[in-house]
Amino acid sequence: MKQTYFIINPKARNGYCLDVWKKVETKLLTDKIPYLAFFTEYQGHAMKIAAQIAAKNNEQKVIIAVGGDGTISEVVNGIAGYTNITLGFVPGGSGNDFSRGFQIPADPEEALKLILRLIKEEAAIIDIGKISMKDNSQHYFINNMGAGFDALISYEVNHSTIKAWLNKLSLGRLVYVYFLLKKLFSYKCSTIDLSIDGKKHILEQTWFVTVSNQPYYGGGMMIAPAAVSNDGLLDITVVHQLSKLKLLLVFISVFWGKHIQFKEVKTFKGRMISIQSSSSLYVHADGEDIGYTPLNIHVQTKSLKVLTRVSNIRETVLKERELE
Repeated sequence: MKQTYFIINPKARNGYCLDVWKKVETKLLTDKIPYLAFFTEYQGHAMKIAAQIAAKNNEQKVIIAVGGDGTISEVVNGIAGYTNITLGFVPGGSGNDFSRGFQIPADPEEALKLILRLIKEEAAIIDIGKISMKDNSQHYFINNMGAGFDALISYEVNHSTIKAWLNKLSLGRLVYVYFLLKKLFSYKCSTIDLSIDGKKHILEQTWFVTVSNQPYYGGGMMIAPAAVSNDGLLDITVVHQLSKLKLLLVFISVFWGKHIQFKEVKTFKGRMISIQSSSSLYVHADGEDIGYTPLNIHVQTKSLKVLTRVSNIRETVLKERELE
């Protein structure tokens, strides 16, 4: 079996992730499965550890992130550009949108069982998104990114103490609802200049723009129901020109992916995306705040190997191998 590394975020979900790791570790020791484990100590540490593992040599390795979406996002940013890494995930956070989109069991022992089976098979190869900011910094996302109201909510969530309190009650996802209601009536919409593969769209009174690689974000919201992570395209969702009260209806419907039926919700697909705005807007990547507009996005086609049981991705990989 390939050398397997675990990167664990012990602070994820107020320390709940440590309990997750103990279950995983017990299973690994019982089954005498060799591994190396690293614990993160600060924000950005998972990215640094992952990059060091990837750069050590050219041997094929597996890195399994144990934490939340922020943890796996850091690992992705550490291994982007390396072809010798396969990515796995054991969910231990409060949102866990990656595990929803890539069908990883919520139970840590079941997740590990799936991972150990998938390691022996052909890994799926997916796209990721690359964001270039105005300060020349670059960020990668595996789930989605957003600019505007949703990014403001992410910023507030990441800088609040309320999330920790709700996590203790196993209600961590409600923090998004809390800040949405808190910021809804004071938020000022902007005009967005959105360019998709060279075609411009001027969108007035825009609440937010989200660019997705898989369907889920924000702790279970199906923001991009049609998103497929290996189709070479990113799915763009724009919410604009609707009242604050109607936004609440859109918000409720997004958990079932029904928001796209509203005429104020526009959807597109594209490879190269540019977002400019009449005023600087908050920007998030996989739920982590990374700066402000303007920015450019490029899809990085089939650039990351992942362990997933999503059938349409794996079927594509197997069919391509048959044609080789």
